[in-house]
Amino acid sequence: MTAVRTGDPVLLDGTEMSIVDVVRIVDDQVAIGVPPAALARLGAAAAVAGPVYGRTTGVGANRSEVVPGGAAHGMRLLRSHASGIGNLLPERDVRAMLTVRLNQILRGGTGLRAGLAEAMAAALNAGAYPEVHEHGAVGTGDLGPLAELGLALAGEASWIGRGPAPVALTDGEALALISSNALTIGQAALAVAAVQGLVAATVPIAALTSLAVDGSTEPFAPEVHAGRPHAGASRVAAEMLALLGGEVAPGRRIQDPFGLRCFPQVHGPAVDAVADADAVLVVEINSSAENPLITTGEPATARHHGGFHAAGLTLALDRLRLAMLSTAQLSAGRLAMLTEPDMTGLRPFLAAGPPGSSGIMALEYGAGSALAELRAAAFPATLGHIVLSRGAEEHASFAPQAARQTRRAADAYRLVLACELVAAVRANRLRGVSPAQPVRAVYERACDALDPDTRERPLSGDVAAAATLVDEIPRLVRPADARRTP
Repeated sequence: MTAVRTGDPVLLDGTEMSIVDVVRIVDDQVAIGVPPAALARLGAAAAVAGPVYGRTTGVGANRSEVVPGGAAHGMRLLRSHASGIGNLLPERDVRAMLTVRLNQILRGGTGLRAGLAEAMAAALNAGAYPEVHEHGAVGTGDLGPLAELGLALAGEASWIGRGPAPVALTDGEALALISSNALTIGQAALAVAAVQGLVAATVPIAALTSLAVDGSTEPFAPEVHAGRPHAGASRVAAEMLALLGGEVAPGRRIQDPFGLRCFPQVHGPAVDAVADADAVLVVEINSSAENPLITTGEPATARHHGGFHAAGLTLALDRLRLAMLSTAQLSAGRLAMLTEPDMTGLRPFLAAGPPGSSGIMALEYGAGSALAELRAAAFPATLGHIVLSRGAEEHASFAPQAARQTRRAADAYRLVLACELVAAVRANRLRGVSPAQPVRAVYERACDALDPDTRERPLSGDVAAAATLVDEIPRLVRPADARRTP
C-alpha cells in the first residue's frame, strides 16, 4: 500500500474525469476531493415506487421472482456475487476501480446515498483498497469485483490498509453499487494511457532509424497526405518531417522499405485508434449506466435498460490492439533494416568486433518473441460468445478480457520499440550522426541511458534501459502534451 500524496486533489464530480486523472490518482497517488454539489445529487432512490429490478425482484433469470424489500435481500445479493476467482488484483487496478466507480456514482442515477460515496473517497485518500479477484466478469457489469467492494464497505470483508468505517446498505443499494463496469473501465484507462505514450514515442524512434539509414523524407511531404487526408497518417507524417528537420528531400535510395515509406499509413491508424479509445473511455468514466437508472424527478422513477453493456469499449480496445500490432510489425521491419550493410553503410548487425561478430543479431529474436506476444494479445475479444443466467443474458462483450489483453499488448509493444531504439542509437553512434532538434533531445537522452560499448556482450540490460526510456520520450519531444493522446 502506497501513501497518498497531499497537495491539490483531483476533484471528482461525475462529469469531467479523464484518463489522465485516473493515472494521477492511481499511479501518482494524488488525493481526491468531492464537491458538495456532487454529493447533493445522491440519494434519490428512496422515493421510487413500484417493481424495481434487483430491489423488489431477484436478478438475472430470477428477475420475475418477487422478493421482500429491505437491506437483507441486498446483502444476500452481495454475498452470492462476491465469488470472484483467480489471483487477487494489484493495488493499482483496485484503486482504478474505486476511482471510476466513485466518479460514476457522483454523476447521479444510482440512488446511492452520499455516505457510500464518502466512504469510497475516504478509502482512496487513506490508500486502502479491498481484496478483489481477477476473474468474475464478462463485460455486462463487473458484478463480482464490485460485490467484493460492497462487502468491504458493509464491513463483511477486509481492507488492505485502514479502510473506512462500515456503512450499512439500505434497500436497493446493493445492485445499484455493483451495476457497473468500473473495474474494466479503470483497467482499460490505465492500459490506454500506457499505449498513448508508446504510440507517441514510436515516431521519434522511427525518426532515429531514418537518420541511421539516410532515409528519404518524401513519404512525409505535405502534398502526399493532402491527396489522401487521413487524420492519423497526416499527423504522423507532419511530426516525422518536423523531427527530421522539416525539409522534403530524397534519401540514399529512390525508395525506402515499407518500415519508413509506409510509416504514416501504418502508424496513423494507431494514432486514430488510441484517440477513439480515449474518447470512449471518457464517456464510460463519466456515465450513469446503472440498471435500473434512477431519475431525480418528482416522483423519482426507475428506468430499466441495457446501458451497462460494454460492447463499444471492447470494440475500441480490439481496434487499438490490432493497430498496435501493425505498427509494431513495422518497428520490427525497421530493426531488420538496421542489420543490413546496404541500409546503414556499416557492418552486418552493426557489429564492431572481429569478423563474424553478431552485434545486435539477437535483438531480432527478442523483438520477434515480444511481437508474438502482442499478436496473441491482439486477438479480438469481441469474437467471444456466451449465454448466461438461463438464457436471460445471451450476449457478452468480454470487455474485461479486452482490457487485460490491451495491457499485455502494451508491455510487448514497449519491448519491440526498445529493441529498435537500441539498434537505432547504436547505428547513429557508429556513423557519427548528429541529429537536428527536436529529435536530438531524444538521441542525447538515449546516449546517456544506453551503454556505448560495442563489444560482443549481452544486450538485455540495454533493452531494459531502453524500455524505461520509451516511456520518457513523449515528454522529451512534447513536454506539455506528455499524457495527451498523440
